Amino acid sequence: QRILRLAEMCRRLESEEEKVLPFYPSSLGDGEQRDAQKILQETPTEPLAQAMQDYVGLERFWQRFNKAKLEEKALEKEGEELRGRNRQLREVLRGYLAGISVSPELLLVIEHKSCVPKDLPST
Repeated sequence: QRILRLAEMCRRLESEEEKVLPFYPSSLGDGEQRDAQKILQETPTEPLAQAMQDYVGLERFWQRFNKAKLEEKALEKEGEELRGRNRQLREVLRGYLAGISVSPELLLVIEHKSCVPKDLPST
């Protein structure tokens, strides 16, 4: 019963894409898929193969898990690229602002040149 509750909780957290298309396309070719199906239908003789039969129902879980891991790695890579781009843009902006900034010495020169004597006669 606990497993059913957990499955229900997981179902609520599924994305729309996962609800509509729960099965991912196989990367195997047609011949490879036929071979795999034939092997799966045979009764396993090796102990490891017998143990794996108990976990066949988890295949969908592992597909989702691996898909989530791939998406996580892709997002990490994209984040690194965006952080690098952000650093570049900050450097460009810093250079631009340094080029247009006005130093105190320049302000002093401009202030002296713009001073108009107060005692000029008005016409």
